[in-house]
Amino acid sequence: MSGKGPISRWLPTPLLKASALLHAGAVASLVRPQYWPWALGAVICDHLLLTACGLTPRSRWLGPNLTRLPGVAAAAGHIALTIDDGPDPQVTPQVLEILAAHGITATFFCIGERVARHADLAQEIVRRGHRIENHSARHLNRFSLLGPAALAREIERAQQIIERVSGARPRFFRAPAGLRSPLLQPVLTRLDLQLASWTRRGFDTVARSAPIVLGRLAEDLRAGDILLLHDGNAARTPAGEPVILAVLPPLIERIASLGLTPVTLHAALEGASGSRHNATQSSAPRP
Repeated sequence: MSGKGPISRWLPTPLLKASALLHAGAVASLVRPQYWPWALGAVICDHLLLTACGLTPRSRWLGPNLTRLPGVAAAAGHIALTIDDGPDPQVTPQVLEILAAHGITATFFCIGERVARHADLAQEIVRRGHRIENHSARHLNRFSLLGPAALAREIERAQQIIERVSGARPRFFRAPAGLRSPLLQPVLTRLDLQLASWTRRGFDTVARSAPIVLGRLAEDLRAGDILLLHDGNAARTPAGEPVILAVLPPLIERIASLGLTPVTLHAALEGASGSRHNATQSSAPRP
């Protein structure tokens, strides 16, 4: 999607509109038993398609999804480092030191309960110029199976915790493991949150090889990319070092060698909004 901010009301995607019509047609077919097998088959195929979209983190079929930075940010040579599942008292402080040593900022998608448990560390993330965004309250494995009320409680609770601890209300949401259902977008719209996934990820929570993770993130790296790493649930190298700590320094060097600048998601979209505002102002007729 583009760099536009969250929409004010939920608008179903074409897929969801078609799904609703299909279900209405299936209900109407109940008066004609000869059509039941066809209606049932269509409904099953529809649910399989919706499930496949929910299992595809970068899909936009279920609603808006930020997978790259806005064009204005890309044109400026910006990319975004996003770091999930923290804060972790064993790993996050070292991540912060690496980022500080290179003078760059990142976006931390934090779990609400961990923010509450490690409030001082969360506040240190913000004090150093980074942003904390919403990664749900508990990072449930069954997150994509929750109903509307449970989804709202899980996301809103994280919003409240992060705002109370950090002093800033999150603008972005990332689903646990990127998995979601068609029920998520109406909740995000009501909470004024924008779904954000990524352009590329290194699978650093499962891979123990820093070179492999680095290769996945750095190959064909381009302006506008959103990169995903983890400071929470971090896998370890054979030497026992969290993979993110081994990957970050050479990844940052690679970013710098390409003339790219890491920014937070918030800064990238604020810059895009400012550019659109300035363009509107300059194109407006003068009195």
